[in-house]
Amino acid sequence: MPLTDLPPGALADYRPELPEPAGFDAFWADTLREARAHTGEPELTPVRDALLTSADVYDVRFPGWRGEPVAAWLLVPRGAGGPLPVVVEFLGYTGGRGLPTDRLLYSSAGYAHLVVDSRGQGHDTPDRGEGSGTQWAEGFMTRGIEDPRHHYYRRLMTDCVRAVDAVRALPRADPERVAVAGGSQGGGLALAVAGLAPGEIAGALIDVPFLCHYRRGVDVASEGPYTEIARYLRKHSPDRYESAFATLDHFDGVHFASRASAPALFSAGLMDPVCPPSTVYAAYHRYAGQREIRAWRCADHGGGYGAQAREQLLWLRARGLAPKG
Repeated sequence: MPLTDLPPGALADYRPELPEPAGFDAFWADTLREARAHTGEPELTPVRDALLTSADVYDVRFPGWRGEPVAAWLLVPRGAGGPLPVVVEFLGYTGGRGLPTDRLLYSSAGYAHLVVDSRGQGHDTPDRGEGSGTQWAEGFMTRGIEDPRHHYYRRLMTDCVRAVDAVRALPRADPERVAVAGGSQGGGLALAVAGLAPGEIAGALIDVPFLCHYRRGVDVASEGPYTEIARYLRKHSPDRYESAFATLDHFDGVHFASRASAPALFSAGLMDPVCPPSTVYAAYHRYAGQREIRAWRCADHGGGYGAQAREQLLWLRARGLAPKG
């Protein structure tokens, strides 16, 4: 597989000028204010048949967009005292929370681990958002593309912020040591939360992130969700090109990055056809907090695979976000 984008030297210098949409901060302040007006503690139900001896598992429901319940799994190391550092994990495109046995890394390493379902993508959190708008292609990228108020990612990103809000009520969780994490779409969502709730997290693991520098992604990506936007524009360009991106710019990780303050570890696969590395570096260079990146020269969209997981655990430990003892 060849390099899919710019060579490493050019990526190090890639800092495109990307003006943000007018009213960006007000748009998100209003969105989160409305969501947080729907109060309520998370509901936790122990999962008795999880078949795990190393972790206690809870089915969690917390209020998300407009108070609609969002599903999650909470895995807590069995027998561990609290308070524990927490990893709030967001998931890849079209992936739901799955089964508790799907994601055992962080609880095995001693963390409380909240695995957040993606509305409409999994089986447990429907997307009932009012005014969801027209869907012009398969997938989620063009759902509500006519207006940022109706776009799918307004609802999903709000759910993710509310997941971090919910951490404070979780058993044995330390709200002062919360990290957000995810790969691909999950990485883009972790970046969004870092920008939208900078004072509520202590670290961000942003792995091969999607939802960054959409315009470049549409131009360069040969696989994956950016191609949904390209197919939409193929039917409607040039008359809807600028209006489409006027909506999508409200959900671009580049703009969230400039508002983030927590330390972050990024990764990029330099042979990634889904999230071209230039889109990752555009957000990385804008990131306002302390940042590092692991660039995997011969990696596709899997990035560093298991090697990146080790890098992440070491990075968390170096920043005092690992379990004590």
